[in-house]
Amino acid sequence: MNDRTDPDGDAALAGLRVVDLTQVMAGPYCTMILADLGADVIKVENPGGGDQTRHSWGETGEGRDSTAFFALNRNKRSVCLDLKTEQGLADLHDLVRTADIVVHNWRPGVAERLGADYETLSALNPGLIYASVSGFGSSGPYAQRPGYDLIAQGMTGAMSVTGEPGGRPVKNGLPVGDLGAGLLMVGGILAACLYRQRTGRGQCVETSLYEAIIAMSVWESTEYWATGEPPAPLGSANRMSGPYQALRTRDGHLTVGANNQRLWHGLCGALGLEHLAGDPRFATNMDRMDHRDELAALLEERLADDDTAAWVDALLAAGVPAGPILDYAQVLDEDPHVKARGLVREMDHPVAGRVKVLGPPLTLGASPATLRRHPPLIGEHTEEVLAEIRRTAPRAERRGERSGERPGEPARRPDGEEA
Repeated sequence: MNDRTDPDGDAALAGLRVVDLTQVMAGPYCTMILADLGADVIKVENPGGGDQTRHSWGETGEGRDSTAFFALNRNKRSVCLDLKTEQGLADLHDLVRTADIVVHNWRPGVAERLGADYETLSALNPGLIYASVSGFGSSGPYAQRPGYDLIAQGMTGAMSVTGEPGGRPVKNGLPVGDLGAGLLMVGGILAACLYRQRTGRGQCVETSLYEAIIAMSVWESTEYWATGEPPAPLGSANRMSGPYQALRTRDGHLTVGANNQRLWHGLCGALGLEHLAGDPRFATNMDRMDHRDELAALLEERLADDDTAAWVDALLAAGVPAGPILDYAQVLDEDPHVKARGLVREMDHPVAGRVKVLGPPLTLGASPATLRRHPPLIGEHTEEVLAEIRRTAPRAERRGERSGERPGEPARRPDGEEA
């Protein structure tokens, strides 16, 4: 950790500086969590347009950033550097000298072409933690493939177990590869910080969308190794226990988690179906798995007698885990628990005005995550950050001053190569 004075005081990660070379989702999600926890995250963007999500769906108006960008980039500062010029690369190198962590989500090989690879940057800053999030990792036959959540879900088996039995392949409704990789990288970075605290040494940390989804396939891999058969989609049902699934009621659906014998008997009692508890088709968990469809039909026949809210109340009163299935309007606008936990927040933005964002999902009693900065305008902090690094980076080590290169001189790399 650098010894800089940090304006965020007692935040958990105060004093850590992160150079954020990422865009779109997996990388920005990782760096936003670090920023929420107090790290000084400096988002380095191409002056030609910046992060792709600035121009994505949900735009707030002509010339303004999109709401998609707002979702992933609060608490950061934005700096515009053209890494394809000598001056832009020199400024990046100076910035890295003041940093603790660099995060990028370029395809393997791009960092080397730009002069922003681990070997180059760690020579400037030996304690540097260098984090790489990609589609498939830096090695293996898929390394050069583009990293998209949909593609990774299909190639990891996730889509083969999602959806209803016999239906078309369906991706998870949430981008589990992107977000999972971002979350894993947060853990990897913090582990590397603890290692550096003990040893003084930095290191390269790597994960990918592909590895994140496979890492989450704990039940599916277990079923395959135990049975020798590839798992199939089960809709909302659980492949290890039941009933643990969504069921239809008179006015909608609810979820129920009667995944052990005690809860199974509680469910039967709450629904007035005590006779099912003694039915040999449903006597044990394995029996209920073998007769899953029959059981669901019998439960839904009873649940059709009343509304979701009434059944949820009855099941909870009997100690059986249950809940309604809500849409996002009901969750974000109406749910009292979302309000109580502060999971929807508002921030003032200099162009868009008052904007809504999801609140930090972590609660730290002594050093809480906070919302300190609006999602930055492109290049909003360029002069501020460059002034900081010019005060702190050793002048003799600045690439341009050392070599006599002219500011803005094109860097030497093959024509037409893009990050």
